[in-house]
Amino acid sequence: MMSRSYTNLLDLASGNFPVMGQPREKKRLPRVMTVPGVISELDDDQANSVASDVPSSIIQDRIIIVANQLPVKAKRRPDNKGWSFSWDDDSLLLQLKDGLPEEMEVLYVGSLKVDVDPSEQDDVSQLLLDRFKCVPAFLPPDILTKFYHGFCKQHLWPLFHYMLPFSANHGGRFYRSLWEAYVAANKIFSQRVIEVINPEDDYVWIHDYHLMVLPTFLRRRFNRLRMGFFLHSPFPSSEIYRTLPVREEILKALLNSDLIGFHTFDYARHFLSCCSRMLGLEYQSKRGYIGVEYYGRTIGIKIMPVGIHMAQIESVLRLADKEWRVGELKQQFEGKTVLLGVDDMDVFKGVNLKLLAMEQMLKQHPKWQGRAVLVQIANPARGRGQDLEEIQAEITASCKRINETFGQPGYEPIVFIDRPVSLSERVAYYSVAECVVLRHEKHYRYVSSHDVAFWSRSFFQDMERTCKDHFRRRCWGIGLSFGFRVVALDPNFRKLSIDHIVSVYLRSKNRAILLDYDGTVMPQTSHNKTPSSEVISIINTLSSDIKNTVFVVSGRGRDSLAQWFSPCKKLGIAAEHGYFMRWSANDNWEVCGQNSEFGWKEIAEPVMKLYTEATDGSSIETKESALVWHHRDADPGFGSSQAKEMLDHLESVLANEPVTVKSGQFIVEVKPQGVSKGVVAEKIFTTMAESGRQADFVLCIGDDRSDEEMFEIISSAISSGVLSSNTSVFACTVGQKPSKAKYYLDDPAEVVNMLESLAEASDPEPFSDTRSEDSI
Repeated sequence: MMSRSYTNLLDLASGNFPVMGQPREKKRLPRVMTVPGVISELDDDQANSVASDVPSSIIQDRIIIVANQLPVKAKRRPDNKGWSFSWDDDSLLLQLKDGLPEEMEVLYVGSLKVDVDPSEQDDVSQLLLDRFKCVPAFLPPDILTKFYHGFCKQHLWPLFHYMLPFSANHGGRFYRSLWEAYVAANKIFSQRVIEVINPEDDYVWIHDYHLMVLPTFLRRRFNRLRMGFFLHSPFPSSEIYRTLPVREEILKALLNSDLIGFHTFDYARHFLSCCSRMLGLEYQSKRGYIGVEYYGRTIGIKIMPVGIHMAQIESVLRLADKEWRVGELKQQFEGKTVLLGVDDMDVFKGVNLKLLAMEQMLKQHPKWQGRAVLVQIANPARGRGQDLEEIQAEITASCKRINETFGQPGYEPIVFIDRPVSLSERVAYYSVAECVVLRHEKHYRYVSSHDVAFWSRSFFQDMERTCKDHFRRRCWGIGLSFGFRVVALDPNFRKLSIDHIVSVYLRSKNRAILLDYDGTVMPQTSHNKTPSSEVISIINTLSSDIKNTVFVVSGRGRDSLAQWFSPCKKLGIAAEHGYFMRWSANDNWEVCGQNSEFGWKEIAEPVMKLYTEATDGSSIETKESALVWHHRDADPGFGSSQAKEMLDHLESVLANEPVTVKSGQFIVEVKPQGVSKGVVAEKIFTTMAESGRQADFVLCIGDDRSDEEMFEIISSAISSGVLSSNTSVFACTVGQKPSKAKYYLDDPAEVVNMLESLAEASDPEPFSDTRSEDSI
């Protein structure tokens, strides 16, 4: 039975998942490297082959489609002994299979529309699995009520359709118990998926707002699971969405997917805006694809409406039942112009507004009285509540009033059908109608030129693309509850071992140590940016060791850095990302830029002032060698938009100037060409080599994008011979994030502890005012 598939708890603990009764060969996954160590500790098999290939004859491609309800119809047998099931041909989940590869196995996970007695659930599960490849999720009645009719229909459905409550008594009070039921229901769905999944080979495609936290449950269990999510409802603007108390939990849960789909760009734009405003995430559009960067993973954003199932409609058009019904309808509406509406009985579908519009048309254009007929098919309501009862009463009253006012013997302007209508009957109405009238107040629009098969095929192809690197990268989960996320990093990325670096440090004779300042030895959150006496003492000890060449490489101005580190007489300083550079306190500042003319500031500064005046919360920072426009305190969406526009503007007006225009995290910077931290690192290594002191130990630590240039230059320095292939290199970033560095430390406190250990192993000498000609 499905509910007993884990008979051996050791299998569950070790990750050996029996799937559909067929054992599968397991891939070797790379170990998660969260303990300190060195890269060389990895064996070749792990370093070069992080995932072994499994023969295709053993593993068959499979996709697990998860939705609130299974695409099956259920009814009791006539003898009341058991259940009989059949496919629901109208279900989108069933139709999307036509767009998937023919050889792909499709498995469905969802709930049933009927209540099944607990004593029958095992038998029903086995029957659905064997005959329909469906895995039912049975929700306890109390959870089902709070989950579906409570949180989904009282909170999410109205909010996602831009309906805010007027008062606490009209849906405005948030009940934590409903949210807990929503989470509990999603967990039950995740358990059913886990029972049947082969996490290394299966795809998972989750559907709609009922299961928005399911990605977190699955991602927590399987870091490399290939998973997509499609939202079949609108996504509200950030002003509306932020009123939801669990807004961040849902956003973070969705971001545990690999691909998130929306019907229209508006909905995707609102989602991206929420990610930016509430989580501080950035997105990029490249070669037609939109991606959100999230802890080393790029979450794809897919925009495409579902469309209609052309093959199904064409087959129904040929049915005899449909032709018979068309004949009946043509006779019924002979001489009439038929308008058709097909909508769910829901407060957001605008059915009553459509009726009022029909009433107004008949008033303003009397010639259509007796000729125009609106046939309104109302699919049965999925929810319940006072709002739904009120709209049903309004619709009934409108139909009665319009028919009494404009009706004639043998003619009713409104034909209201509030019963289930089969697809063949609906197609018959389509055949006799002149047009279909839709009046959704806020909903997606199906576009007739799109086909369900094309939509599902396109979504699956994008899911394959976004998941292609899953088994190449090292992944591990961090965070608790809905703060859980997976960090995806390079296979050789690992935490720096202080014991190991001290051991190598002691054996080295010519050491180069390059340190960023903000975010590396000084926390970004610190209000007082002056280095502590402890940091000054450590750096002074390191720089006083004759074997060491120590530099602070920072974007800050030279005056501030020189004042702060004045006690460190032998410390080298590279200020403003290397435009100004000196080797010790007694040396003069060198200008490292290609050009010392700053006439370009007269061009760039007015442009920046223009955008500053137009962007509340932005500011300009004037450096000796650069201009920086900051928009951290501006509206996230508007500030980002203004930054992109300003970047284009500045690149255009400064095209003939010897400067570089770059965007960073909440900044746009204009600086002279040839200035970067990478150039500083290259100059230090080259000068040491030319003086006969080629570095045999390199420690380079930084925390942001500008420091990546230093990490990158180290590899080219080794290939060019500036650094020896035997040089011990420790390129280290601060925090677990994607980087060109091979090592990381968690925070500035760990950086200072590591530097203190190196200082204790150093042999400082008193500073001399004279320097030999060949010294650095």
